[in-house]
Amino acid sequence: MPALTPSQGPDLMQLYHMGGPWIGQTMYVAAELGLADHLGSEPKPVTELARVTEANEDALYRFCRVLAAMGVLHAHPDKHFSLTEAGAILRSDAPGGFRYGVMLQSGACFRSWTEVMHTVRTGKPAFDKVHGAAYYDYLEANPAENELFNRTMGVTSLAPAIAALNRYDFTGIKSVVDVGGGVGTLLAAVLKLNPSMTGVVQDLATVTAEAPGHLAEEGVADRVEVVSGSFFDSVVPGADAYVLSRVLHNWSDEDCLKILGRVHEAMPPHARLIVVDSVVREGGGLHPSMLADLFMMVILGGKERTEQDWRDLLAAAGFRMTRAVQAESAGDTLVHALVEAVPR
Repeated sequence: MPALTPSQGPDLMQLYHMGGPWIGQTMYVAAELGLADHLGSEPKPVTELARVTEANEDALYRFCRVLAAMGVLHAHPDKHFSLTEAGAILRSDAPGGFRYGVMLQSGACFRSWTEVMHTVRTGKPAFDKVHGAAYYDYLEANPAENELFNRTMGVTSLAPAIAALNRYDFTGIKSVVDVGGGVGTLLAAVLKLNPSMTGVVQDLATVTAEAPGHLAEEGVADRVEVVSGSFFDSVVPGADAYVLSRVLHNWSDEDCLKILGRVHEAMPPHARLIVVDSVVREGGGLHPSMLADLFMMVILGGKERTEQDWRDLLAAAGFRMTRAVQAESAGDTLVHALVEAVPR
């Protein structure tokens, strides 16, 4: 086979340098310091930004210079900067919670990649080796990181799931359990569209503590029961539908079978299982779902799955898949699917 010339393949050096960790960590600086919250359309001097963010002026200027080149900021004469329209996505109040997602993935999670070879050689999460604890145990021991995680999961990861469930036909379903449902954001969205339905949100006590207040704000507290407990131990029985949204990708196949086993035990024969998660796009080309799969492996020991992976996993847990609906996605975003299954 003839050797490839540089023009015949991707420019790997450019891909590495321009898409490497420096880009993400530069965005992290902007997110962690809240630069988008301190800036608007009017230029501000870097001296003022350094003062309000408690940063070194020269270091901050050099990061802002790169952020301007990336399109996050506008650079003005005399080391002044303003926020671009694109950069507004990093504001704390921007829809989608992008700022918090950047912060979550760029701190403790980013440091885990220094031991990525541990994952490659053992198949076990590098996070555990770097931090001396599994990810969820680490969150429990670090309240600030746990708060950031809950905030991120409450907005960033739920938008595509809510969009998928908004298109789902809940006809005939009177009660639903959101397994691993956090503070109930997803369940609240479902109940608003289905006013005759009741629900249960089940998650760990450290998460559900904030659920009653959130559900009250959403106006559905009178139709929701909040249950604290691990889905590895038991799942609330007797509902018409069970939702696992962005849960199973956190876990290995072995752990997923345990979770699905608890759900299966709780389900009446007529009940439906609704899984909302990403699906790895099969075929050529680099896609975010592939990189997300690496992230899940390094941090949690979890994985993103192909449609066939989902079929195999559900079958092994005693379910029959009745349909899989791949959600529409915009080019470079993760592809989400809604998978429906029933107990066999």
